[in-house]
Amino acid sequence: MRMRPLRYLVAYTLPVLVLLGFWLQGFWLFVPVLYLYGLLPLLELLLPASVNNLTAEEEQEVAQNPLYDRLLYLALPVQFAVLLCFLLVVPALQGMALLGAIVSMGLMCATFGINIGHELGHRASQREQWMAKLLLLSSLDMHFFIEHNRGHHRRVATEEDPASARLGETLYHFWWRSTRDGYRSAWQLEAERLHKHGQRWLSLQNQMLAFQLMQIGFVALVTLVFGFKAALCFVAAAIMGILLLETVNYIEHYGLSRRKEESGRYERVMPAHSWNSNHLIGRMTLFELSRHSDHHFRASRKYPLLRHHEHSPQMPTGYPGMMLLASVPPLWFRVMHPRLDALAENAQPA
Repeated sequence: MRMRPLRYLVAYTLPVLVLLGFWLQGFWLFVPVLYLYGLLPLLELLLPASVNNLTAEEEQEVAQNPLYDRLLYLALPVQFAVLLCFLLVVPALQGMALLGAIVSMGLMCATFGINIGHELGHRASQREQWMAKLLLLSSLDMHFFIEHNRGHHRRVATEEDPASARLGETLYHFWWRSTRDGYRSAWQLEAERLHKHGQRWLSLQNQMLAFQLMQIGFVALVTLVFGFKAALCFVAAAIMGILLLETVNYIEHYGLSRRKEESGRYERVMPAHSWNSNHLIGRMTLFELSRHSDHHFRASRKYPLLRHHEHSPQMPTGYPGMMLLASVPPLWFRVMHPRLDALAENAQPA
């Protein structure tokens, strides 16, 4: 168990490859995307998934080990160091080299900026929540902090949730609907919070307003220091990161729904309302994000403690492979619809 936290260092292979690409350029600028969406999906197809859970004693030991948290905290300086290198490099790049750099930074925005920002955003301490906001700032996706925590987790697997993909909905339609409606929802959620506490909408107490000012100010600072081209490339990388995050949302809840009870409320969120993946490489690379069924069942549970649930719907492979599959809608429907049919046939009464 002493060495167990170190397996999450696998996640840091991505920033190493991205920095190597910025340094060597040429073909190396495309190595990060080939690694994440070429090598990893192949390995996850070949290697078995693990359904093992920690024992009660092991959970207690993990909960008391600070190294798990420190590995998350390390992401903040790493993300901004990679972003700094990106901003220094892109003004001199052209053509395919420029595209490779933007794609590499987009991968960092998704996996480090938003994914680790997501994990820290669920923490209770103010320090960790500010770290989450800074990571989301690096991906220009700060409204995620509000919409995900106060909206998505409450409304998941319902028609009211922008981030839950409908049966038969393609990834590309979902991108537009989820991004648009999620942004609107964050404003509405914040307006409701302000009204509840008797606070004015037009004030810095409005987190959404503050977040927009922070993001505009950050892009303006990048433009002032590194130039318009660097700022434009940063915005492009952030958009790519957001679309990758939306692709993850798509595969996590596609076609799953909660029943509405006679009272008008939806049934409680259960592990059956999220697609799960136990493939180890994806779990280590994404800090256990793919054990998503348990994350929605117990949102406060930290990433190394997430569990496999016997009745949670299982993806046929890990996140990188499923994201590739989702990009080809006919193949996605052919693979996932039979699984949804089987889930409906085997559904147990709540």
